[in-house]
Amino acid sequence: MQAIRSTRPGGHVGYVGVAHNVQLPGEELFFSHVHLHGGPAPVRRFLPELIDLIWRRKINPGKVFDLTLPLEQAAEGYKAMDERRAIKTLLTL
Repeated sequence: MQAIRSTRPGGHVGYVGVAHNVQLPGEELFFSHVHLHGGPAPVRRFLPELIDLIWRRKINPGKVFDLTLPLEQAAEGYKAMDERRAIKTLLTL
C-alpha cells in the first residue's frame, strides 16, 4: 500500500513474481486511480548468458541467495543486485 499511496492518480505500480497472502483494501485501491500490474519475471531473456556462465563454471547455479539483509535494508539489496554485487538478496524480518 505504501507504493500505491505514493503514486500519483493515473500512475502505475508494478511488481514481479507471485504475491502470497497479500491483501489490498479494494476501495482504497479503486479510488486511488492507480494502475497495479504484475506478473512473472522475464527470466528467459537472461537464460543464454546464464547458461554460458554455468558452462564456463563462472557461477554456481545451486547458489541463489548470496546476500542476506534485514527488511529495512531492502533498498540496499536491490542496489546490490543492480550493481551485480549480488545475484539474489534474501530479506529477513
